Amino acid sequence: MTQNNDPNLDPDPAGTTQHFRRFVDDNPEPEEAPRRPILPLVLAGVGVVLTIGIIIALVMAFS
Repeated sequence: MTQNNDPNLDPDPAGTTQHFRRFVDDNPEPEEAPRRPILPLVLAGVGVVLTIGIIIALVMAFS
């Protein structure tokens, strides 16, 4: 079996592993922004609903 050392026949577009590693190290993926927690929003919504319910109950009780 013969070896082909012709660089023009290299089908790998990334080249050698060393070139690929340098490409990956030089081009890091941007980190996505951290997500906002949902629990405070849910608790605020529950608080608003309870407050409105208490106000309606008081208005109905004293009218």
